[in-house]
Amino acid sequence: MDLHIDTILRGGRVIDPAQGFDGVADVAISGDRIAAMGRDLSAGPDTKIIDCSGKIVIPGMIDTHGHIYQYVTGKFGLSADMVGVQSGVTTVLDQGGPSCMTLPGFRKFVAEPADTRVLCFLSAYLVGGLEGHLYPELYGPEQVNVEATVKAAKENRDLVRGIKAHAEIGGASRWGLEVIKLGKRISSEAGLPLYIHLGQLWPTKESATVDADEVVQALVPIMEKGDVLAHPFTRHPGGFISTETGEVHPVVWAALERGVTVDVGHGSHFSFDMARRTIAAGIRPTTLGADMHGYNVRVPDASADVSANPFFGVAPFNLTNAMTKLLALGLPLSEIVATVTSNAAVMVGMEDEIGALRPGMAADVSVLDLLDGKFELSDNSGVSVVSPQMLMPAFCLKAGKRHEVSSPLVPPAVLAA
Repeated sequence: MDLHIDTILRGGRVIDPAQGFDGVADVAISGDRIAAMGRDLSAGPDTKIIDCSGKIVIPGMIDTHGHIYQYVTGKFGLSADMVGVQSGVTTVLDQGGPSCMTLPGFRKFVAEPADTRVLCFLSAYLVGGLEGHLYPELYGPEQVNVEATVKAAKENRDLVRGIKAHAEIGGASRWGLEVIKLGKRISSEAGLPLYIHLGQLWPTKESATVDADEVVQALVPIMEKGDVLAHPFTRHPGGFISTETGEVHPVVWAALERGVTVDVGHGSHFSFDMARRTIAAGIRPTTLGADMHGYNVRVPDASADVSANPFFGVAPFNLTNAMTKLLALGLPLSEIVATVTSNAAVMVGMEDEIGALRPGMAADVSVLDLLDGKFELSDNSGVSVVSPQMLMPAFCLKAGKRHEVSSPLVPPAVLAA
């Protein structure tokens, strides 16, 4: 029996890395599922036709690093739908917002009411993603309960897709890498990937001296296939590039060879200089998370002490803005699309449901504009570059339902002077 076609996205440039497709095509939707993809698909008398000519049509974008536990994680937590469908993004992963103690509230008050598909990497710490940069003592090994966190992860597999922890010199100056070893225990026992934040987050403990390179060299060997190293382009010490040699750590190369993946985790970490150096060395990002949170989308007033908070005074950005930066750095568009679609779907173990436009998949589709001009892009160290193109979200379909781009968090396409 023929499917009833509700909607056809007509004549856009369809980029579907999971199927190796990049060309002009139609995408047909039946209910909440993809019905077909091809040229000149037939429409019924009541099929809604959406003209996508001149636009880019891709599987629904997946933001692999968000902070959307609104009202619970202090200023970090943003509205899930503002980061999600109102920004043209159909799935958002909260990285470490909920913990084993607060996961029920995350489900009830964030995931269930949202139009966006909401998933998470569960915090290894009991407190979850509070304003942790202000309270480093809450993130030590005494604040980790392996058994309770494994239990919460196993009982909530529909939401929990991994475990989040940090490896940086501020924490190492207080408790070494014990907390990371506990995080790895949780991820192994839960059968989930471990997502590790690299790059300094907290100030070092008074009178302590920590070698950032040694932290990376000790951490990376415990990571396994499917685990994720975040912030490869960080401007902070303790990233992919050795502060001593200026080259990518050999242990990072070894980790990538055994299947550890790389998430951009833009946030307050992205540096054009570090990105150029890392990409030139041969590192390619697997996935792309915008890492948006309340501190990096609000501009402080004139009286604010910006030196007291490393997250103040940064450039506005979102997922498509971060994609544009990768484009400006020379990565092919199809590869960039894969970081927010097929690769991201594999990261969360949902490649049979999202991340592609095959018939039977969830009818999650993002439609983008690729603008030509001279657009100014800024990183979080104050450096600006001019890009000849800019990706902007137009609208999206989540489970077949159309959502317009209306989020105030989407930065405008700024033309260079």
